[in-house]
Amino acid sequence: MSNSLNLEQYKTIVLDCDGVVLNSNQTKVDAYYNTSKRTGGTDAQAQAFVDYHIKLGSIPRNDKIRYYISDILKQPFTEEFFQTLMDTFTEILDETLMQCEVAPELDNLKQRTSQAKWMLMSGGDQEELRKIFPRRGLDHLFELGIYGGPTKKNEHLATMIADGTIQFPALFIGDSRFDHQASTGAGLDFVFVSDWTDMPDWQSYCKQHQVTVSHHLELQPYTDF
Repeated sequence: MSNSLNLEQYKTIVLDCDGVVLNSNQTKVDAYYNTSKRTGGTDAQAQAFVDYHIKLGSIPRNDKIRYYISDILKQPFTEEFFQTLMDTFTEILDETLMQCEVAPELDNLKQRTSQAKWMLMSGGDQEELRKIFPRRGLDHLFELGIYGGPTKKNEHLATMIADGTIQFPALFIGDSRFDHQASTGAGLDFVFVSDWTDMPDWQSYCKQHQVTVSHHLELQPYTDF
C-alpha cells in the first residue's frame, strides 16, 4: 500500500461519480428503497432491493432492477413494469442529484492534475448523468466525456483503451470493489476514496488487496484503518 502518490505521471484520470465526485451514495440507497415502495413493494422487499444494490456496488441499475423483479418480487419479467421502475427511479433521483454535495477538493485536484485529461465513469445511467452534470456546472471538468450505464465500467474501459481514448499511465479513482476490479483488470492504477463509500467492510478488502486509500479527493494516502 503506497504512502505517496505521484499524480504528475498520469495522462488519463477516470473518476467514479457516486461517493467520489458527488456525495450521492445515500441518495441512491434512498432512491432504490423509495422506488420499491412507490411501485407497491413491501418494507422487506424495499430493504432487500437496497441490500442488493449495496452488495453489487457500481453496476448499472437496469441489472439491479431486473434482479428485483425476478428474485425479490419473484414476478415474470415484463418490459412495461421494468420501464415503470426505471422511470420511477429516475424521477426520484433527478431532484436529489441536483442537491447533493460536490466533493470539496474536486477543483483543486483538477488544478493539480492539469497534465491529465479527465473522464467520469459511473454505474449510474449515462443519459441521466449527461443531463445532470451540465446543470450542475461540472461537465467541463471531464474533457474525455461522461460515461455510465447500461454499459458496465469494464466494458467502457476496454473500448476506450482499444480506441486510444484512455492514454497510459492512467488512474481510476473509485469507492467500490467493482471499481477496483474493473480498473486494475484493465491496467489502470487505483485509489479508493473512503469518506463517502457505502461498501461494506471496505477496510478489510483494501488491506487484503493492498489498495491505496485516501479519505477524499485530496488523494493523500493513509493506512490507519
